[in-house]
Amino acid sequence: MFEHTTKIRVRYGETDQMGYMYYGNYAEFYEVGRVEMLRSLGLTYSGMEASGIMMPVLEMKCKYLKPALYDEEITVKVIMDKMPGVKIHFRYEFFNEKEELIHLAETLLVFVNMATSRPCLPARDFLDKLKPFFK
Repeated sequence: MFEHTTKIRVRYGETDQMGYMYYGNYAEFYEVGRVEMLRSLGLTYSGMEASGIMMPVLEMKCKYLKPALYDEEITVKVIMDKMPGVKIHFRYEFFNEKEELIHLAETLLVFVNMATSRPCLPARDFLDKLKPFFK
């Protein structure tokens, strides 16, 4: 299993009139969490795309437990439970500044060869960097 945490502050433009983060903005926090998780391994989305592989989202599930509030720093924990194949699954846990669990989510992405628009396996270097966490 591989876990990574990132902190993101809820900005005014991401909130509704009640000062709660608008529900549609949570997906952007998932992406920030995923990008930073990959960056922590020395990988980047732009590097993957330069090698001809993109990762579109196939599925997304989420559960809102408590609101993320304006100007609050949210801890986004991203969890990868198993080695990816053609698909990669991420779980997310959001915590507020009081360290209360406020949000749960999952996304399923697929590796796609950009030249053929067909599903493919991730690059070997990607898998090699993940292997130590799944032994």
